[in-house]
Amino acid sequence: MRTTIRIDEALYRRAKSRAAETGRTVSDIIEDAVRQALTVAESSQSLAPLPTVHGRLQPGVDLNDSAALLDVMEGR
Repeated sequence: MRTTIRIDEALYRRAKSRAAETGRTVSDIIEDAVRQALTVAESSQSLAPLPTVHGRLQPGVDLNDSAALLDVMEGR
């Protein structure tokens, strides 16, 4: 499909330079960039939100010591 877009001149020069370096067309470079941007946007929308736990951390609990943390959680 043929279309016209407006693009920043410096960005176009970078795309043109990349196209020349890789032996591809500017259209190929722009297509790949748009495809990648859409893929990233779509994948970030599909991530499920992580649960948030609200509570208080007990004094002296070292979160890097899993055995001590388990002791505290089990009431030992």
